[in-house]
Amino acid sequence: MKFVRLAFLLCVCASFSFGASKEIVELQRDVAILQDQVRQVQRTLDEKMAQLTLLVQQTQDNSSKASSSVANIQSSVSQSVGQQLQPVLGLGNKVDSLTDNVRGLQSSIGDLNSRLSQLDAKVTDLGNKITLSQNPPAAPGATGAAAPPPGMTAESAWTNAERDRLGGNSDLALKEYQDYLTYFPNTDYAPSAQFYVGQIYYNRGDYDNALKALSAVEERYPDNPKTRSAMYLKGQTLVKTGDRQGAVQEFRQIMSKYPGTEEARRSSQQLKALGVSASAKPSPARRR
Repeated sequence: MKFVRLAFLLCVCASFSFGASKEIVELQRDVAILQDQVRQVQRTLDEKMAQLTLLVQQTQDNSSKASSSVANIQSSVSQSVGQQLQPVLGLGNKVDSLTDNVRGLQSSIGDLNSRLSQLDAKVTDLGNKITLSQNPPAAPGATGAAAPPPGMTAESAWTNAERDRLGGNSDLALKEYQDYLTYFPNTDYAPSAQFYVGQIYYNRGDYDNALKALSAVEERYPDNPKTRSAMYLKGQTLVKTGDRQGAVQEFRQIMSKYPGTEEARRSSQQLKALGVSASAKPSPARRR
């Protein structure tokens, strides 16, 4: 009986040992398969990592090449722009230099005009002195040319009148221009003085005296460049007084005597504003 039990136990142990060994074998096989799969995954990861590393390296190389190309392009553009701007900058410098030269020339012309004015006044004073020395002042009651007051010269009289006119002191300038015309009526600045007298009267609204002064420019100094300015201002004065026909005649006379001048162009505009033609000839329709 004991032997049977022992045999039974041995059989059970043998069967249990055989079953355990089979499970261990299967487990070892599964572990081996899993290890092989892990190795494959690791191999795949290594390959992918190698490819990724290569792509990153290529990207870095391409980026470096692109940066170098951009730098070269920027350098080329900068050089090209600089070369194109050099003529412009040179032209700007030339324009600045030319402007300075023009300003210097204008200043020199202004100085020359001032010196000529002073020389003209001095010549006038010298002529007056020679005239006075050759023709002493007439006795009281006799008629003769007015002599300037002591210390008054054509140069100082003209300078004072111009300074006061440009400074806005028209009352004093009017008196000084009139004194200039009284004592120095034959100088080169006398026509301008006569014109400014008429201009001051015009600006005041004293059109009667303005017409007298402006007509005097045309009568006394017909060949002076200031005459056409006086005629144009006279035409404007006639418009102000309501003498439309007189104004039309004055503007037409300017266009006839001084064609191509600024006064002629402005006279044409005035005639258009008055609704008349520049020519005094009737139209063909009127002749018919």
